[in-house]
Formats: sequence, structure tokens, C-alpha cells
Amino acid sequence: MAMNNKQRLLGSVVLLGGGVLLAAILLKGQNTTHQSAEPVTTQTTKQQNVAPQPSETQTEFDLQPLAVDVETEKRLLEEQRKAREKAVAEQEQRTAEYLAMQQQAEAAAARKAAEENAAIQARRQGQMQSSDNIPPELIQDEKAKQAAQANKDTEAKRKAEADAKAKEAEAKRKAEVDAKAKEAEAKRKADAEAKAKKEAEAKQKAEAEAKAKKEADAKRKAEAEAKAKKEAEAKRKADEDKKKQEAEKARDLLETGDKKWMVQVALAANQSNADALTAKLQAKGYKVTQSKTSKGVRIMVGPSKDREAADAMRKKITTDTSLNMKSAWVIDWVPLDQR
Repeated sequence: MAMNNKQRLLGSVVLLGGGVLLAAILLKGQNTTHQSAEPVTTQTTKQQNVAPQPSETQTEFDLQPLAVDVETEKRLLEEQRKAREKAVAEQEQRTAEYLAMQQQAEAAAARKAAEENAAIQARRQGQMQSSDNIPPELIQDEKAKQAAQANKDTEAKRKAEADAKAKEAEAKRKAEVDAKAKEAEAKRKADAEAKAKKEAEAKQKAEAEAKAKKEADAKRKAEAEAKAKKEAEAKRKADEDKKKQEAEKARDLLETGDKKWMVQVALAANQSNADALTAKLQAKGYKVTQSKTSKGVRIMVGPSKDREAADAMRKKITTDTSLNMKSAWVIDWVPLDQR
């Protein structure tokens, strides 16, 4: 009876030690997982915080930083996945080793208990055979006790085997659950990476289209400005040619004919004022000639056939209130190259 209690105590100690060992292994596995995952997270945060900033020489449509961020994120995600898979594999390996150790311990304990029980029964049978004064009812009672003990030992062995099978099934179920969880996590990561890649491609495409549109607008604007500048230059040149022709025509009349009497109506301080007065007189139908001097631009109307005709024109100009030119006078004008 004392030996049976000793066997039960030994089995309890083995089970308790196995439970403590399993808890220590699981706790160590969790710490290892956290330690392996923490640097990756820190590294990811650092990588995100120190993302390269575009330099001053880069254009606003430079897509190189975006490509670097996507590749870095992919690499970090792959490192995290490998670290988690490694930690899970190590934990599963430690769990399998523990189960094997526990099964070996239970088998050894059962084997030892069976051997001790067989030795006890052998000693009892030897004692019963050597004792002639033991009553038959005691022998029968001892046999019944031995049979009950044998049944109890068999039941304990069956229960231990059932427990081992249940633990093995639980470990298998847990491994399947972990495998499914890893598969789901891998699928989620793949979907996230595909989504990120699609968004990055869409962003890159939008930026490229915006850049192309901006370049097209700039090119169109430059062409319009060049065209306007060319037209303005052509118009300016045409105006200069027209003024030159008119001046040459007036000079020809003065140089080749006798009509040199002119009516000087003003002396403009600059060319812009001279052009304004010229346009004002030409609107009234007068023929105007400009002559540059050291004091400004001389504005003259004519030429006339004689002094009387020039004086009549002077009176007409000075009496025209819309012109407001009261200081006109008649001159005998000769071109500078003929003086």
C-alpha cells in the first residue's frame, strides 16, 4: 500500500515538473518573439522618420524617394515575417520536445511502477507459498487486492495513454491553427503589399501626367509669347519703315521742289510726346514732318507753296481749339544736309 502511494507521488512530481518546464518554455518563447519583433519595429520607425528628403536640385516630380520608401517597407515587412515564422517554429519545436520528454517521463514512470508492482506481487506470492499457517480466506483476500491493484494500475496506464493522445491531438490542433493563422497573415500581408504597390503606381502615374501637362502648358505659353513678341517686333519694324518712308517723302518734296515753307507747331521734349502730337495733327488731316534737334523733336506741318499759304495754314491751326496749338509760326525750313 505504501509503495502505491509512493508511485502516485512520483507520478505527480513528474507531471508538476513537466508543467513548470512547459510554462518556462512558453514564457521564453514569448519573450524571444517580443525581443525579435521590437528591433524590427524600431528599425521601421527609424526608417520612416529618416526618410530621405528631396534636395534643392531635385524637381517636384522626382519619384526616386517614393520608390525607396516602397522598397524599404517591403524589405522590413519581409524581415518581420521571417522573424515571426522563426519564433513560431522555435516555439513549436520546444513544445514538441517537451511533449516527447513528458511522454518519455510518463512511460518511464509507468514502466517503473509496473516493475515495482510485479516485484511486490512476486514477494507476496513467495511469502504466501512459504507460509503454511495463512488461512485460505486471507489468501483469497490478498488475491482480490492484487487483482484490484492490477486493474487500478491498468486503468492508470490507460488513462495516461489517453492523456498523452489527447495532448498529442491538442498539439496537432494547435499546430494546424497556427498554420492557418500564419497563412491568413501571409495573405493579409500580400494583399496589403499589392494595395500599396497599386496606390504607389497610381500616384506615380498621376504625378507623371501632371508633369507632362505642366510641361505642355509651359511649352504652349512659351510659343505664344514668342509669337506675340515676333508680331510686336514685326509691327514695330513696319511702323518704323512707314515713318522712315514718310520722312523720306517729305524730305524729297523739300529737297527737290520749291515747297519749303513749313509751319512749326511745337518742339517736343522727347519722341513719345512728338509721336502723340503727330498723331493728333494727322487725325485732322495735316501732313506732319518730324526733325530732331539738340533741344528736342521739332513738329512741322507742310510744306506749302509759298509763305502766304503757310501763314494761312498757321492761322487755321492756331484757331482750332481742339488742337490747342497757339504758338505756331512759319519757317523756311531746309534739311540739315543742305544747310
